Formats: sequence, C-alpha cells, structure tokens
Amino acid sequence: MEPLWALSIGVPAVVVGAVIGFFATRTNRPRRREDTETSAGQVLGDARLEAQRLLARAEEEARAVAETYRDREDATLEHRRIEIHASQDRLAKREETLEQRASNLAQREQLLIQRESELADHRAAIELLREEGRTALERLAGFDAKAAKQELMVQVEDEARREAMVMVRDMEIKAREESDRRARRILTTAIQRLSSEVVTESTVSVVALPSDEMKGRIIGREGRNIRAFEAIAGVNLIVDDTPEAVSVSSFDPVRREIARITLEKLVTDGRIHPASIEQSFEKAKAEVEQSVRDAGEWALLDVGLARMHPELVILLGRLKYRTSYGQNVLSHVVESAHVAAMLAAEIGIDAVHAKRAALLHDIGKAITHEVEGSHALIGAEIARRFGEDPAVVHGIEAHHNEIEPRTLVAVLVQAADAVSAARPGARREALESYVRRLERLEELAGAFDGVERVFAMQAGREVRVVVDPGTLDDLEAADLARRIARQMEEDLQYPGQIQVTVIREFRVTDYAR
Repeated sequence: MEPLWALSIGVPAVVVGAVIGFFATRTNRPRRREDTETSAGQVLGDARLEAQRLLARAEEEARAVAETYRDREDATLEHRRIEIHASQDRLAKREETLEQRASNLAQREQLLIQRESELADHRAAIELLREEGRTALERLAGFDAKAAKQELMVQVEDEARREAMVMVRDMEIKAREESDRRARRILTTAIQRLSSEVVTESTVSVVALPSDEMKGRIIGREGRNIRAFEAIAGVNLIVDDTPEAVSVSSFDPVRREIARITLEKLVTDGRIHPASIEQSFEKAKAEVEQSVRDAGEWALLDVGLARMHPELVILLGRLKYRTSYGQNVLSHVVESAHVAAMLAAEIGIDAVHAKRAALLHDIGKAITHEVEGSHALIGAEIARRFGEDPAVVHGIEAHHNEIEPRTLVAVLVQAADAVSAARPGARREALESYVRRLERLEELAGAFDGVERVFAMQAGREVRVVVDPGTLDDLEAADLARRIARQMEEDLQYPGQIQVTVIREFRVTDYAR
C-alpha cells in the first residue's frame, strides 16, 4: 500500500500528461492559421474541463485509498492493542503463580528445617540410648566393646582362613588330578614311543696292559717317558699297584680320551720314547677330533635336524666324552630332543624349535671347565652367538630356571630333560652325595613347626612327614605339605620330582579295669 504523499504527487502528473496528450493530438493535424486561432480558446476550455474532471476523479480515488489505508491501520493498531493487553494479563498471572510458588517453597523450607531439627534431636536420643545399652551390655558381659570387636574379628579371620584353606585344598586336588591325568597321558605316550638303552654309561680312563713289565717301559729311564707323556698329553698318568692296568686322570674328558688312545697305541706298538709319544698323540688327537665331528653329525641325523653351525656340531660331539651322574651327556640330549619333539606333537606346537632347544640345552657342558658360569647360561650365549632362533636360546637358558620360562618350548625342554634324567637306570651318583641329599631332605622337612618325624624314601623321590595331631588339623596338614614342597623347590636341586606326604594320625587309648 502506497502512502498518501505518493498519491498526491501522482494526480497532477496524470492531469498534465492528459493535457499534453490532448494538445499533441490536436497539433498533429495541419490547420490553417485562422482555424488555429479560432479553436485555441475552445481547446483550452476543453482541456481545462478535462483536467478538472481528471483531478476530481484522482482526488476521489486518493480519498478512497486514504480511507482504506486508515481503516487498515486502525484495525492493525487495535489488534496489537488487544495482544498487548492479553500479554499483560498473562504476565500478571505468571507473577501471581511465581509468588504462590515462592510462598509454598518458603513454607516447605521452614518445614524441612523443623524436621531436621527434630531428626537431630531423635538421633541424639538414639545415640544416648545406644550408649546406655552398650554400657549395660559391657557391665553384664564383663568386657568392653573394643575387646568384643577384636575377638569377633579374630573369629572371623580364623573362619575366613579355614574357608580359604578348604577352597585352596579343593582347587589343588582338582587341579592336581586333572594335571596329573593329562601329564601322565602325554608323558606315557612320549616315553612309549621312545626306544633307548637304560644301561648307565660312563667314561672309564683305564688302559689295560699285556703285562706288568709294560709299566716300567711306560715310566722309562728315570721317569723320562712318563714325564714326556704327561707334558705332551696334558694329563696325569697313574701307575700304581693295580695289576696290568694304568689310569689316566684329567678334568678334560676330551684330553683324557686322547691320552687314553695315545697310550693304547704306544702299548700296541711297544716302542715308547718321547718321539713316538708325540707321533702317537698327534694321531690320537686327529682320531678324537674326527670322532667328535662324527658324533655331532650322528646326533643331528638321529634327531632329524638338517642344518646347524659347524662349531655347534663340534661342541655337540664333545658331549660324547662328558657324563652327568654316570649318564652320557650326548645320549641324554639326543634322548631329550626325541622326548621334546613327541611332547610338542602331543600338545600341538612347533616340534622343530622344541627338538632343537632340547638337543642344545646342555651344549654349555662342553666348555664349562673353560668358562665360569652356569652351563645353561653359557650354552644360551653360545647358541645366540652362532645365530640360533631366540625361542631356542630361551629354551636353553631357562631349562634349569636360571631364567623364568616364558614360552611353551622352554617348559617342554624342562620336561624332556627331567624325563630323560629320571628314567630308571639313566643316572647314578656317589654314595656320599646320595646320603647327603637324603639327609638334607629330612632336615628341610623337619624344620617346620608341628613335625615329629621325617623319612626320606624311594631314593629321595618321596618324603613322608609325620606331624603332631594335636598341633595341626587336616587343613593345616595339607598346607604344610604344600609349604614343604615349595621350600624344596627353592632350596634343592634334584632330577625329576619329589613326592611330599604328610601323615596325621590321631589315636586315643584307654584301659578298662
């Protein structure tokens, strides 16, 4: 809608336009001079009439438009006035509602404060009654609440400990039964598949002589031959009263074997002097070195491994001349490799790494007299130096728990080593060390409280502990067996396993008169 001032400007413009158009139509036709002068007044009068008529029409139209606009504006203002009045009513109602709510909240707050005060009074009264009741109970019972609480805690602690011991015992029984069953099945399968000799092997450095006369020739004039032999071979030659025999003594088994072969060649040849001793020693050394290489290659072929560093093969062959508790170390590692491979196949892991680690687990024994340290760590360092797989190296260094086993291969090497060492007839030990080990077992088990007697049985593979039935109950006896076994694992070294049996027998005797 246009404003009124726009309409007022537009009306004269329309009138002027109409007048100009009228004169234009009149002037377009040619007239004579006299006609023009005659009709000028008439045209002007017509134009004035037309203009007045158009102006009156424009004024009427403008007046109608203005009236319409004014009516519309009045309606709009009235509508806005009604809306403002309604908004004011709503605001007034909201103010009234808020004031009512504020009043209600104030009343509730006052009520809550009053109730809190009442609750505080009730709590104080209850606490006073509780304190009076506790005092009365303490007076009747004869001891205070602190002592009662302590006694209750002791009872609860004892009950919790007994329940824990029961749970531990049950879990251990179930785990032991399941683990024993599965381990027995796996080991039985592996051992049944393994075919090896059970005769104890040992390296005996004794050379038989055809007659006692040969002893004098070995000694030589003023001991020349025996000094030359000991200097060249690096061993001690013992010529004693043993009939028709001479002993070779050395801490190095390979050197002792070379000396034994050298002496046998000299005895066979019959010519014994420093030059022949040196020649025989060189021949014997070459034979032993070839025997070492052949033994290492035989071990690889027997186990089924194709590639290995030549230096490792030589060190492996040197184990042929080493024994452990009377068991040949080379035969032991080959047997352990077979057992480890079969155990790995039974539980479904890679058998190559297990076989390789078991074959090399005692490789450090080939040079332990040359390098200080545990043979397991020395063997691991040798294997690492010659490029063996880290899993194989870890299996070697962890087979005696110098390092905690972190892989199944390391655990299998430990199991294979124990199976090979603990089978009947595999190892032997001196009577003195055997007795000392049994005494140590009995001393260790007898150091625990409540133990009356200890018996080491089955060549030290079983320890029976008799306890005082009045000091320990059944659950504590089970816990004692577990603690004794853990102490043996920490303090002792032994092949295989040791069974700990705790015996608790309660007897009551009376007489009828």
